[in-house]
Amino acid sequence: MTLEEVQLKLESGLESSDVTMEGDGCNCSAVIVSPVFEGLSLLQRQRMVLGLVKEEIKSGELHALTVKTFTPAER
Repeated sequence: MTLEEVQLKLESGLESSDVTMEGDGCNCSAVIVSPVFEGLSLLQRQRMVLGLVKEEIKSGELHALTVKTFTPAER
């Protein structure tokens, strides 16, 4: 799975998000800024994001994804 594919999947699953990717296709990190995180705990944000790629992680197509999440006000 390429970084672009991961980024597209995250952006399409999180409304009005700005996703920045780093790393390689199977082990990468994402910085995500989105208003959908407003009022959510860090754990809720992580679960939301990782839920978008759970099938890819389960299948091994995506080995690991490190996530940092922010609301627009936090950035």
